[in-house]
Amino acid sequence: MADPICFIGIDTSNYTTSVAACDADGSVILNLKKLLEVNDGERGLRQSDAVFAHIKNLPDLLSSAKNILRDYKIVAVGCSSTPRNVEGSYMPCFLVGRDTALSIGLGANVPVFQFSHQEGHVMAAAYSSGTADTLISSPFCAFHVSGGTTEILRVTPGTTVAHPFNIELIGGTSDLNAGQAIDRTGVAMGLTFPCGREMECLSDNCKEKVPKPRVSVKGLNCNLSGLESLAGKLYTTTQSREVTSRFVLDYLVLTFTKLTENLLERYPDTKLLFAGGVMSNKYIQGKLSEHFNALFASPEFSADNAAGISLLCRLAYLN
Repeated sequence: MADPICFIGIDTSNYTTSVAACDADGSVILNLKKLLEVNDGERGLRQSDAVFAHIKNLPDLLSSAKNILRDYKIVAVGCSSTPRNVEGSYMPCFLVGRDTALSIGLGANVPVFQFSHQEGHVMAAAYSSGTADTLISSPFCAFHVSGGTTEILRVTPGTTVAHPFNIELIGGTSDLNAGQAIDRTGVAMGLTFPCGREMECLSDNCKEKVPKPRVSVKGLNCNLSGLESLAGKLYTTTQSREVTSRFVLDYLVLTFTKLTENLLERYPDTKLLFAGGVMSNKYIQGKLSEHFNALFASPEFSADNAAGISLLCRLAYLN
């Protein structure tokens, strides 16, 4: 009997080194990741440092993947080679994953498919929601919210083998990204970067009254740079990590609520998908779910991961 087949995905973002695999039926059978190390007090990595970190992380992840996939035959490899699937979209850290995928493909004599990091996020979230096949076969809207992006997307079925859907940017932040606001506030309070999980725990433990935020939303665009300043002043005044963390999350919830209301005025019957690391926050998910019938990814498929890339690789290969 022939070995079962699998499809490898590699993603090297500015936050995480990720390797994943799915089987012939489109079930994710491997989802490994390692956060890039950031020194205490810093709010991220320079691209040169991120590249070096991925070069160090990938051999260990691939070695672990080899052991887990020893009974499978790799028939194709996918990678994220750009942040977005638009002309001029580029970050050096993605070249590490691309070149690794090309090397694996050449060594194993299998095809290599290149996608954008954003496409991977959308596909992983769709998979996690349990509606991937039906969702990507018709137009829908997605929020991609992370440390590197805060965007509202119109997703429609694609016309090429390598890209099963097309993504149009229709709104988002005009300045700071949501994940940046979280991380900058967290680091200022002495938390460890990335700060999302720790701030979520602090927010859950908040027992005090929190000021009601006033947000800046116009149409499908928002401004988040003011959040960093407001949160900093609040922490200086209260010296409470719990209150400040809850204020930041409330600010983001109100911002996304207003953006979604405006989005539904333009596309009243659209399906809604929320993806990206910030959207793995259970408090934000819960508040938005009170107002909207939306799909969310579980944390392992919402934060940076390569599962969506492996699933896209499978679709490209089968098509």
